Amino acid sequence: MSTFGGLNTAYTGLVAARRGLDVVGQNIVNANVDGYTRQRVTLGSVEAVGNRFSTGAAAGQGVSVTGIARLGDVMLDNQVRSTAGAYGHANVRATSFSRLESSLREPGEGGLSARFDAFAAAWQGVANQPGEAAPAAVLLGEAKALASRIAAGHDEASAEWTRVRADVDGLVAEVNSTAAGVAELNDRIRKGAAQGVGVNELVDQRDRLAASLAELTGASVRHGEGGMVDVVVDGNSLVAGTKAHALRAEGGRSMSDTEGGPVRVTWADSGRSVAAGGEAGGLVSLLASVRDGGPIASAAAQYDALATKLADAVNRLHASGTAPDGSQGAPFFAIGAPPATTLTVLPTGASGIAAGIGGADASIADRIADLFGGPGSVDEDWSSYVTTFAAASKAATSSAKLAQTAATNALGAQAAGASVDMDEENINLLMYQQAYQASARVLSAVDEALDTLINRTGVVGR
Repeated sequence: MSTFGGLNTAYTGLVAARRGLDVVGQNIVNANVDGYTRQRVTLGSVEAVGNRFSTGAAAGQGVSVTGIARLGDVMLDNQVRSTAGAYGHANVRATSFSRLESSLREPGEGGLSARFDAFAAAWQGVANQPGEAAPAAVLLGEAKALASRIAAGHDEASAEWTRVRADVDGLVAEVNSTAAGVAELNDRIRKGAAQGVGVNELVDQRDRLAASLAELTGASVRHGEGGMVDVVVDGNSLVAGTKAHALRAEGGRSMSDTEGGPVRVTWADSGRSVAAGGEAGGLVSLLASVRDGGPIASAAAQYDALATKLADAVNRLHASGTAPDGSQGAPFFAIGAPPATTLTVLPTGASGIAAGIGGADASIADRIADLFGGPGSVDEDWSSYVTTFAAASKAATSSAKLAQTAATNALGAQAAGASVDMDEENINLLMYQQAYQASARVLSAVDEALDTLINRTGVVGR
């Protein structure tokens, strides 16, 4: 290599050091950007080139920048996505279970258990003073409070179902928008890679969107050609290269909608159901029917069952009694469909309460009071349901916490390898700065040597 070749060698050192400084600067300014993956400049030495006029050993021709590496880990990225899907599924179920459990208001004065106790005590008060206006008024007030609480519980379950159903619509819209974003980024990454343009930041953006899709649908990612990825849900491509396939939410709009059919997520182009995971799978499972184990529909059905059993038991005894005027007793409760929200109290005063059978007898009131508190009674059914639901809610919450821990650990492992370490970047900053200065000195030294060779050779002694 000629002396002039030394200039090029020094120049390649300047270029490499400058590119290293650029990458370090990019890392530093993006250190706090969510989802940014640190980068490193990759270098390669340029070998010596000989010819037939070359004599002796020749040095290489400098250094070349071979690329800018994105220091992510595919295995850790896949783990982040899989744990995000599991957490999304568990979290939406735990949240809904928590809201439903809060609506039970047990234990406490606002719960049905307290209302059942008060209703039974009011019948005992009537038994102690049959035909009296005061205990009768207390009984009617407690009966109305009980019916109102049963209706409110059913309404809260119905409202929760409607809320979750709206969440499904919102989630599907978010999935479609995010999938379109991944497809667009795939196209930009493919074109950028073909043109030799750096696409690391685009890959970061796409990975964030892919992680979001994993949390929403339990999607997985397959890497393809040209730097593109496919996003797969239930064995089918939600995103295939530069094309995104849309999802659609179908089914009833409310819990009472019997014509809309079960709620499900389908492919918009074919109508086939999607067995999605993540939040989508969790939400759809919450909206399942009683037969399929849907917790919200089961809660509403429990209120209906309580209203029906309460009305049947009280009406059967009350209708067998005698009103204060000697007439045959009538039903105490009226009930329709759905039972929980149509349960109403029929008597309006003491004259309509058949507390006994003829005269001052109060046996019917005693027997109605005894309907509560024993095995198979309506309040025992409620207590059993509350206990069972509380256990299910606790299990859902525990699952969500475990899934959250796994997701957090996966994110931590990913961040440990991909996030920016400011101490490391400061060291690299100094390293490239010194490399730049050293290359500049080499360039100056070669320039001085050439100056001597060109301008001073042959002038000795003049």
